[in-house]
Amino acid sequence: MTTVRDPVHQGRLKTPFFPRVEQLDFLNEWHEWKGYSSPNALYCGDLEYFAIRNGTGVFDISPMTKYRITGPDAMEYLNRLVTRDMAKIKAGRVAYAVWCDDQGQVIDDGTIFHLREGEYRLCSQERHFAWLQAATIGFDVSIVHETERVAALAVQGPTSFSILNAMGIKGLDQLKPFGLMHVDFQGVEMMVSRTGFTADLGYELWIEPSKALDLWDALFKAGELYKIRAIGTHALELARIEAGYLAPYTEFLPADETVRTGRSRSPLELGLEWLVDFKKPNFNGRRALAEEKRRGSTWQLVKLDIAGNKPAHSSYIYAKEKGKKKEIGFITSAAWSPVCKQNIALGTVRAPHGKPGDELWVEVYYQREMHWNRTMAKAMVVDKPFWFPPRRGATPPGPY
Repeated sequence: MTTVRDPVHQGRLKTPFFPRVEQLDFLNEWHEWKGYSSPNALYCGDLEYFAIRNGTGVFDISPMTKYRITGPDAMEYLNRLVTRDMAKIKAGRVAYAVWCDDQGQVIDDGTIFHLREGEYRLCSQERHFAWLQAATIGFDVSIVHETERVAALAVQGPTSFSILNAMGIKGLDQLKPFGLMHVDFQGVEMMVSRTGFTADLGYELWIEPSKALDLWDALFKAGELYKIRAIGTHALELARIEAGYLAPYTEFLPADETVRTGRSRSPLELGLEWLVDFKKPNFNGRRALAEEKRRGSTWQLVKLDIAGNKPAHSSYIYAKEKGKKKEIGFITSAAWSPVCKQNIALGTVRAPHGKPGDELWVEVYYQREMHWNRTMAKAMVVDKPFWFPPRRGATPPGPY
């Protein structure tokens, strides 16, 4: 008998939830995420997106890079590493953070979970084990790469609280945004964090791989009456843009990956000045960022509300100067938002352009039946996320 291997997954790792995700796959559209198979979409990207906004979408985030950081100097180590003040992040809380090189350019962003006193988990897009280890000199800390030891699901949408409540998770009504708690699930510890990448009410579940399939089954049984659906990356990407969240290799290039000068970005250029705390002790890139703050940044991240309904993928951005349109930047992410009924985008423009209320122009190209069309669309710079429902910050969220 000849064994035929599926060429889509050949040579790729499979997450602990893969058997359940694969059963729901009708499209066979997958991509590689840090060595793992991850679906672009499972049945219909549009319907999967509406699961996030009208019910609950479940996305397998197990391939996310995870590091366990422990030891007497864990907090001091992280405080030296990232730009925000980790001393303010108490046990049971989660912090969004960025870390930079000595030139103040962003290497990556991610979330840092303060699990217990002296115990943290850093989650990121890229792998940084060698760099994290090199940065331990002078600190009494231990770093463990635990990506394969932790299975994780993003459970996002207005019915997510109701579903997890129906599973019997106690104390969820007191969990605030960016909070975490530990609960028992079938005899093992499961961490529940009120975090996500969708700008909506949502949670992330973290558990040992041996219980992954049991967790999936319990979650989907509890969600039968609450419009629960598994989703792929395309749906999550649209929700991310509506949230105004940044994505590595899209809104910025990791500083340690760039070849040409001027291609990386600082936190100040990415609209993340609120994450840079100059009042705390020294941290990576502090001197360069202080100098940039003094002299001003070169680039500015913008959120754009664009006229029309043609997404401005990879478009140039223009400003009017002396009666003429001058190219000042480009779009990094773009989409037509079904829930906002807006043509939205994230982009990067040269300072001093990009202030909220600025009127800019976007050069949009789109194709209809093989023919390309070009239009110049007006765009307004906005300073708020495109989608931010009240339930996202409500505690308790209430049933839905």
